[in-house]
Amino acid sequence: MALTNIQPYLELVPAVKQLPRHYLWLSYDEEADTLYINFKKPSYGTDSELTDDDVIIRYEGEEIIGFTVLHASQRGDALVN
Repeated sequence: MALTNIQPYLELVPAVKQLPRHYLWLSYDEEADTLYINFKKPSYGTDSELTDDDVIIRYEGEEIIGFTVLHASQRGDALVN
C-alpha cells in the first residue's frame, strides 16, 4: 500500500540532518497518547527533565538521547496522522 501524502515525513529530513548522530526512532502509543522520540539506540537514560509544555527530555550523561511528548494528539495533526 503506497502512502498518498509523504510530505509530512519529508519535513522531518532537516531536523534529522541536524541531529549529532543522524538517527531518529519514533513510536506513538495511542492509548497513552504519548510520542517517543529517540536519537540513540541502545540508550541508557541517566536523567530526565519535564518541560513546562509536558515534554520529557531524556539524557544519558550530558547527551540528550530523546524526548517523550505527552498529550501528543493535542499538538497538531503532523505528529499523529
